[in-house]
Amino acid sequence: MPEYHAPLRDMRFVLHEVFAADKLWARLPALAETVDTETADAILEEAAKVTGELLAPLNRSGDEEGAHWNDGVVSTPAGFREAYATYIEGGWVGLAGNPAYGGLGMPKMLAVQFEEMLYSANASFTLYSALTSGCCLALDAHASEELKQLYLPRLYSGEWAGTMCLTEAHAGSDLGLLRTRAEPRADGSYAISGGKIFITGGEQDLTANILHLVLARLPDAPAGSKGISLFLVPKFLVAPNGELGARNALSCGSLEHKMGIKASATCVMNFDGATGYLIGEPHKGLAAMFTMMNYERLSIGIQGIGCAEASYQNARAYARERLQGRAPGGARAPQKSADPIVAHPDVRRMLLTMKALTEGGRAFSTYVAQQLDLAKYSEDDERRHAEALVALLTPIAKAFFTDTGLESCIHGQQVFGGHGYIREWGQEQLVRDVRIAQIYEGTNGIQALDLLGRKVVANGGDALHAFTGEIRAFLDAPAASRPFADRLLAAVENLESVSAWLLEQAEQDPALVNAVAVDYLNLFGYVAYAYMWARMAAVAQASRDNDEAFYGAKLATAQFYFTKLLPRIHSLDAVIRAGSAPLLELADDRF
Repeated sequence: MPEYHAPLRDMRFVLHEVFAADKLWARLPALAETVDTETADAILEEAAKVTGELLAPLNRSGDEEGAHWNDGVVSTPAGFREAYATYIEGGWVGLAGNPAYGGLGMPKMLAVQFEEMLYSANASFTLYSALTSGCCLALDAHASEELKQLYLPRLYSGEWAGTMCLTEAHAGSDLGLLRTRAEPRADGSYAISGGKIFITGGEQDLTANILHLVLARLPDAPAGSKGISLFLVPKFLVAPNGELGARNALSCGSLEHKMGIKASATCVMNFDGATGYLIGEPHKGLAAMFTMMNYERLSIGIQGIGCAEASYQNARAYARERLQGRAPGGARAPQKSADPIVAHPDVRRMLLTMKALTEGGRAFSTYVAQQLDLAKYSEDDERRHAEALVALLTPIAKAFFTDTGLESCIHGQQVFGGHGYIREWGQEQLVRDVRIAQIYEGTNGIQALDLLGRKVVANGGDALHAFTGEIRAFLDAPAASRPFADRLLAAVENLESVSAWLLEQAEQDPALVNAVAVDYLNLFGYVAYAYMWARMAAVAQASRDNDEAFYGAKLATAQFYFTKLLPRIHSLDAVIRAGSAPLLELADDRF
């Protein structure tokens, strides 16, 4: 059975050496007394044990068994309940939660490392607590103090869980079409009626209560997305002292039968006049829900990184042991019947692609988390700059992490050859599990439209210039060495050039943004990773004498990224500049 070992050395490298997290935490008052290098490392060490020893061993068995539905009751696979009980004893659900309500208050920069470990070890298990963490964010930001006091401590403790109820059978990405209703009651609560699909953890046997965040329409709601409100609808009603009361008027109608993440209960939920409580202001529920969705989008992006890391670890171990053929130029292991396949250039191409994309993604997720911490804890100009970067980069994190995550998982499967298609090796499960990450929490096509249409074209590229300006400042700063500076500068100039072209052409071609958004997001992603690799390479070059094995590997991987992966931007540039016409020439009835 495949094993998972958290890449602690690399996580510490990104946190402490590349981004100097300890210096950032020390200057932010809300974090200065909460976390330092020693605390962070201790948390990472314990997290590695929890994920590697508790959760990873349940990954394959959970996939084989799946979640069960029986007359509205959902059971998770064998071992999940016991593992969850151990998991919440450690306070992991509330790791980055608000300390005022029982959270541990750790920075997002640390939390994303833990999230990656979780998804690497067991994506299905992780989703139960990931939705709870997002639910906590929405409540903390938008709920009344009464609701926060009543619900947040039990969510942070893991005693209760949370869900996100958006999608309806007829309304996927277009939430303006949803029909779920909310009727006001005399006591200030609301009667929620309607059906939701694809609800992760909508019913399960891990927690004593489940709190559903439900989008619904009030009777006086205007049409479209501006008429949506957000409601908290508990599975069991809760007394003011926190004790559970009667079962609410909601039920799980069935479980979806899925390609992957089979141990995660994906539910059809029915609300039949269920009691709910308004969160935030009427008709502004979508904005409140997006507090949760933006968290989930980064988290689901990290699902791509986590699955890719697990696939890489498996493929690396297999490539070192599997004997097939002889290496070009002569035997690497003449004493054996054949050489390990890691000696073959094509296998090395796949492994290096996985390594470069996964480590680049880990650095970029930490960078986005850094901006989230600055947006939350810093002040004035620094806060506004960070908020703009978070808005710009979140769709890239979700879509690019998951697109390259699938690519890496497929490479890992390919390294195994025929064995990669067989269940016992674990690679085919990773391909199935990671595939959903490109679809849920807003498909990657929707993320691309958000990036290009809303975050670049709509504001004239202001947020883009803030990001590229930061890269240029990095390149201009005095330093003993800036490896790959010329290639990074050329890549930034390419991104700026194609962005300027799009800003000009979009005024004449209304279909252009929709036609090229995915290609633009991918080009942007490769340039963002180039920035990450340039920063990592600068640190590695300066520290190489201290640990040749680790830092030398970093520089070699950076070299591979800049010479073999970054050039993909040139084909993407050509595709973007081809415009929308090639997509529109074929008549609808000729498809």
